[in-house]
Amino acid sequence: MKRFHYIIYCLISIGLFSCKLSPTEEKLIQSHPNVNIETGKDVVINYSDKGVVKIKAIAATATRYNKEKSYLEFSDGIKILFYNAAHEVESTVTAKYGTAYENSHSMTARDSVVVINNKGEILNTDELIWDEEKKIIYSNSFVKITTADEIIYGKGMTANQNFTDYVIKNISGKIKVKTSDL
Repeated sequence: MKRFHYIIYCLISIGLFSCKLSPTEEKLIQSHPNVNIETGKDVVINYSDKGVVKIKAIAATATRYNKEKSYLEFSDGIKILFYNAAHEVESTVTAKYGTAYENSHSMTARDSVVVINNKGEILNTDELIWDEEKKIIYSNSFVKITTADEIIYGKGMTANQNFTDYVIKNISGKIKVKTSDL
């Protein structure tokens, strides 16, 4: 996650310093030299291991707040792609809002969170946490998981980060879905 945050920091920094600012914008920035905020637009972050991209994060806006506990905010939504060893997308996570605290090795996605795995199974929840060190995603909120033949409701779940193996906590209902033979 340190590499992930470092890459984000570098990309935002490059984006900020590679843009040509108007004299008015330069004056605004110069008049606030101690502002600890960096913002990037149309951000794409690749997280790789030994030169192989494992995760790609895409956000319309990424803001880094340099505070005692520095963090990144994705206020206009985020999409995360998890790749398998063959560099195929194994799962996607989308949300309307996200935060990632530096040095915590975790990211929180909130508001209309949707996870889709390569089997077409869909997780819907209001909040999802990705623990990079444990390589898991989890939620303590209401969850709805839609598979090919059922819809499962529960309060909380844990899964591997690719959402290919999951456990639903406090199952409150299952609905069998009739499939048609076309």
